[in-house]
Amino acid sequence: MKFVEVAARTVDDAVAEALEQLGAELEQVEITVLEEGNKGLFGLIGSKQARVRVERKSNHEFKREAALEFLRELLKKMDIEARVAGASDEESVDLQIDGADLGILIGRRGQTLDSLQYITTLAVNRRGGEWIRIRLDIGDYRAKREETLRSLAQRLANKADRTGRRVALDPMNPAERRIVHRELQGFPGVKTQSEGKEPHRRVIIFPN
Repeated sequence: MKFVEVAARTVDDAVAEALEQLGAELEQVEITVLEEGNKGLFGLIGSKQARVRVERKSNHEFKREAALEFLRELLKKMDIEARVAGASDEESVDLQIDGADLGILIGRRGQTLDSLQYITTLAVNRRGGEWIRIRLDIGDYRAKREETLRSLAQRLANKADRTGRRVALDPMNPAERRIVHRELQGFPGVKTQSEGKEPHRRVIIFPN
């Protein structure tokens, strides 16, 4: 059931009844008041019931709004001025933070950014509905970091191939390791493998 239309004595009563029928919380729905209703004369003559249309938001719309609310409140408590925007589809919510001097939110090699993404994912998905992936970026950090990793992977693969010795990269998170593995999939003369335990797991480049 996506929506219901309910009539009741007051708008609040109609909304409460609609939420019960939908099995939803107030934040998970959009409400359209079709009729305000009125008590009539002495509460009897000419009285008119309130009528509302209550529609359940899609899971990704609900999660996007929850994520935006969470991040804006978090940044406010951190006394950081920044703009937060978001887009979503059925599989993920993409969030973007923009502003001046936001390096503190990125951290060394994006570690603080990854932590922000993780806690936002937990906070949003604990609010009900189907689990959805949350992706967070600040400025164009992720794109720049990916380009850096791809360039580094090519350079170190050439080194491994030239010297005949394995080359170990610094520890990376799973997403960054996937970038390196993907970049070197078709690279002649080398193969890659991840070794170690989180958070010290790293990519090793082996000469064939």
